[in-house]
Amino acid sequence: MFEPTDKPRLFATPLGVDFTAALIDGVEARLQGQPPEALARVEIYVNTARMQRRLTAQFAQRRASFLPRIRPVTDLAARPDMAGLPPAMSPLRERLQLSQLIARLLDQRPDLAPRAALYALADSLADLMGEMQEERVTPGMLHNLDVGDHAQHWQRSQAFLSIVAPFFAGDDSLTVEARHSAIVDRLARLWQTAPPDHPVIVAGSTGSRGVTARLMRAVAGLPQGAVVLPGLDYDMPDTVWQGLLQGRAMGLGGEDHPQYRLGRFATDLGLAPGAVPVWGAVSPPHPLRNRLISLALRPAPVTDQWREEGPKLGDLTGAVAGLTLIEAPTPQAEATAIALRLRQAAEDGQTAALISPDRTLTRQVTAALDRWQILPDDSAGQPVALTAPGRLLRHVAEAMATRPNAEALLVLLKHPLCHSGRDGRGQHLLRSRDLELQVLRGGGPYLERADLMVWAGARDSDPGAVDWAVWLADLLLVDPAIGAVPFADHVARHLALAGALAAGPGDDAETRTGALWEREDGQTAGRLMQAVAADADAGGDLTPVEYRDLISAVLQDAEARNPVRPHAHIMIWGALEARVQGADLMILAGLNEGIWPAAPGADPWLNRAMRAEAGLRLPDRQIGLSAHDFQQAVAGNEVWLSRSRRDAETETVPSRWLNRLLNLMEGTGEGAHAALKEMRARGDIWLARAEALGTPEAPVDPAPRPSPCPPVAARPARLSVTQIEKLVRDPYAIYALKVLGLKPLDPLRQTPDARLRGTTLHAILRRFIKATDAGLPEAAEDLFNRLTAEALEQEVPWPVARRLWQARMARIAPWFVTTERDRRAFAAPHLLEIKGKLTFPETGFTLSGTADRLDRTADGALAIYDYKTGSVPSADQERYFNKQLWLEAMMARGGAFGDARQVARIAYIGLGSGGRLLTHEVTDAEIDLIATEFDALLTHYAEPATGYTARRAMAELRYAGDYDHLARYGEWDETTPPQSEEVGG
Repeated sequence: MFEPTDKPRLFATPLGVDFTAALIDGVEARLQGQPPEALARVEIYVNTARMQRRLTAQFAQRRASFLPRIRPVTDLAARPDMAGLPPAMSPLRERLQLSQLIARLLDQRPDLAPRAALYALADSLADLMGEMQEERVTPGMLHNLDVGDHAQHWQRSQAFLSIVAPFFAGDDSLTVEARHSAIVDRLARLWQTAPPDHPVIVAGSTGSRGVTARLMRAVAGLPQGAVVLPGLDYDMPDTVWQGLLQGRAMGLGGEDHPQYRLGRFATDLGLAPGAVPVWGAVSPPHPLRNRLISLALRPAPVTDQWREEGPKLGDLTGAVAGLTLIEAPTPQAEATAIALRLRQAAEDGQTAALISPDRTLTRQVTAALDRWQILPDDSAGQPVALTAPGRLLRHVAEAMATRPNAEALLVLLKHPLCHSGRDGRGQHLLRSRDLELQVLRGGGPYLERADLMVWAGARDSDPGAVDWAVWLADLLLVDPAIGAVPFADHVARHLALAGALAAGPGDDAETRTGALWEREDGQTAGRLMQAVAADADAGGDLTPVEYRDLISAVLQDAEARNPVRPHAHIMIWGALEARVQGADLMILAGLNEGIWPAAPGADPWLNRAMRAEAGLRLPDRQIGLSAHDFQQAVAGNEVWLSRSRRDAETETVPSRWLNRLLNLMEGTGEGAHAALKEMRARGDIWLARAEALGTPEAPVDPAPRPSPCPPVAARPARLSVTQIEKLVRDPYAIYALKVLGLKPLDPLRQTPDARLRGTTLHAILRRFIKATDAGLPEAAEDLFNRLTAEALEQEVPWPVARRLWQARMARIAPWFVTTERDRRAFAAPHLLEIKGKLTFPETGFTLSGTADRLDRTADGALAIYDYKTGSVPSADQERYFNKQLWLEAMMARGGAFGDARQVARIAYIGLGSGGRLLTHEVTDAEIDLIATEFDALLTHYAEPATGYTARRAMAELRYAGDYDHLARYGEWDETTPPQSEEVGG
């Protein structure tokens, strides 16, 4: 296949060439005239499994023939001559072992790191160890580094790095990286003494990793071996190549340049980068564009060459005719424009690839494509944690660590795999819905077993409800285990609990797992959990919380393929896949700094100088690889360059490579500037289409401010005293509640909000008044604080809220006790939280209410008190809106609260900061005035033409009402005149 040579055999393809197609063309050209079985003797190593599949498929599409042996470079262990090496431990076992070693170290030296960082440290340490093994760096080499001013940090790092030393000691516990490195070295030695007589090719790798570079050098030196590099820049002058490579040798950087790794590898083989032969008879699709991009990406020290060489490029209109520049205002607009173009490609039968490291953006594009039922073929798949089985496993792990609250309980019950093993899935969902509406919403934050059984027992028409409730309670309404247990026990319980939830209730539930492991994503999750179980013996003892964190990370790191067959021509690639593949349309998206290239991650172990001295990979190397991926992709036939000007928080900065290209074109001359305007104009067309996609075809008038006028007979004949203020401030809310019968749902997630605080503080004061019914003791403040603590412990399940509210009540305790003595001197406590109602015979209207507290004077008159957990009403609020106590006084005079009808005093007791009283001595004339105003209000709303206006007089414009969404608030505001409309006639 190859002519004999005494030099290493190295080839490359130019930028923009479809690498896979070019590789196949070159192989077939070199085998021209040879028998068909010659192709079967060719051995090809590629950089990814995806490229292996693509290369195999394209070979098969050419013609009926034998296929070469195609393997990823990481799959050398499958060779027959590699038998005998011990198997590698799994990455999970490696991390579990490291976590146990780190845990022991932290037990001895807790000052090194918090225990919560245990698994993050194990992951980071495993990554560093794998890199050291690939680059042949031993722990001993790190001990001799010059640490300069970082001695204290280095001592902490060394304490952790000493943990990895046993992993370099022998072959009995090889990591994946160590085993792969050992195989490469063994294979290289074998080839030196007995080189294969068949062709061996390494294709598509840049040699960025030391272990891969060693394999490539070994193959390049074989009699029938060759290395084919992707995307070599043949337009870069030799002087620039020399400066680039010599600059790195002199410590001046260079690894962030897209061509550095290719040039470095060629130089290591004794070849000048610009003299590397082209693989096959291929040429780039746009030579002038390659020259433009090459010039734009020149190393920083020589960008002054732009002024000299830029004008020599000539007319760039043709060079960038296939380039479209998208500068979207938001990520959503960018995703929509991309989705539109991909849809067009699918309709035209083009192959199109979206290339971006921004997974959020690619998911947004996928969601936008769903509008046209297009599912792209995503090379990254989906994290197992986001699949249906993965989500159930995560929720179950959470339930094992912390008792599920009402929200978490419903998440589990409504999960699509819960109770998926029998025909009763529909009945299960009905029970879950009814449980939510009748028990969980408005109830406590946690469902108690007794409450569940009461609910189930009341369902006379559902004979299976009790069994269902017992199944639910036995699985989820149990307190989590406390303390550490073996990792294997956690895994077994996790799998048993997930399977039982998926199976549903039944005598044979222990042997069933429902549909949990049935689909492709379920099978992937099942294999993953089996692997976890197999390595569980290395996990040591974990608390439930530690197990939850660990298993969540495992599920997040694993990938699952989408079980739905994707579109054959629409693809989403990572930069690695795009490096060696081509498509009719290439969309480079997310071209913002910090995304492409990504910001280098923090290294907790070694700084930049120490990495360079040790021979480990620098952060610049990854930037250079990303730059090469950009340069290779932008040289394609039709290319989109896409970015958003803003993200969710602030303005963005264009990717450094895009910025260089734009700056070069802006400053090169009128022709280049005009070509850049055309690139933007092409992008603006698609952005306008994306904007139009979400714009109604015809203008839509905003909704009017509603003021519905229902028939008088349909209007409410009963309201509470608190609803009277609502009728004055937001009549539409009364219409929605009383006429339409729409009740707002209580929140599912209980929080220590104002409503709970009010309920709790009322309970505290009720306890205190009852306990001091015979009189206030000397130590009344102590009693007040003790009863506060007891009530908070019973009513409030959040420790932080309990502490805060306890402190607030303790601050007002002296004030409250002092003013309470004054209240007791005026009248004695009579009734607490007494309900009453008053019906007006003339209209049949009933006013109801609950008085917080009624005290009775010695002559039988009443003092009515209302507790306010916030501020008491202002004078204007009381005069025009808040008539609650005055209405209760009117009700009392009408006999709503018993035989005592004379009201002597009303008062608001404010329990806010410092406490405040608002007291009125009441006269019959004032109550008569209230009765007259109330009658006028009822008469007004008894008129058929009177509407229930939305947000008529809100206390604050920022206040949100329960029915604002129903009234379409936002399409109108308080300055909009209400529009009356007869309804229900």
